[in-house]
Amino acid sequence: MSVPLRIDFVSDVACPWCVIGLRSLKRALDAVGDRVAAEIHFQPFELNPEMPPEGENTTEHVARKYGADPARSAASRNAIRESGEALGFEFNYNSESRIWNTFDAHRLLYWAGVEGRQMELKEALFAVNFTEQKSTSDHDVLIAAAAIAGLDAAKARELLGSTAYAQEVRAEEAVWRNRGINAVPSVIFNGRWMIQGGQPPRVFEQAIRQIIDGKASAAG
Repeated sequence: MSVPLRIDFVSDVACPWCVIGLRSLKRALDAVGDRVAAEIHFQPFELNPEMPPEGENTTEHVARKYGADPARSAASRNAIRESGEALGFEFNYNSESRIWNTFDAHRLLYWAGVEGRQMELKEALFAVNFTEQKSTSDHDVLIAAAAIAGLDAAKARELLGSTAYAQEVRAEEAVWRNRGINAVPSVIFNGRWMIQGGQPPRVFEQAIRQIIDGKASAAG
């Protein structure tokens, strides 16, 4: 009999380590198999809520925000690229790569959750941003991603042209900030246990097995 497991995956479409974390989590769940009945809920987090629609060059952004020099930034992107390759995801960073505002992407993801297509849209948005190097602020790009995810493109366009789900996304962002989440990915199991960062599959698998076996350490 499968053990039910709620997983809240707090992340941003602009976060490369969130791609790694999600791919690792999915591999871990595959390894555990039918011993667990997992429900993944994607929760919104904006790394750069003040980012303008035109975005910012990735190298310049990292230097400004984190003080990283170009060599260190390039080394980090290479590590991300290699981790992605190992998990079947392609990062196509280049000198023109940009970081975009993601609020509308989060509104679309909220709707996708209502429609039962959140995982599909999350994967599509990661591919748009990191593989195709397209803007997650561009409504046409977002609509195309929605269609790839099996969502109604016309409804996606209507949603993005309105303020639909804006309040809901803001409220959920506040919930997770108030719970102390200030870095992503943050992956919370049954509201009690948390793993942060783009961890390898074995870390997630070990945690999941301990939880469903009732052997996880006490959590608040």
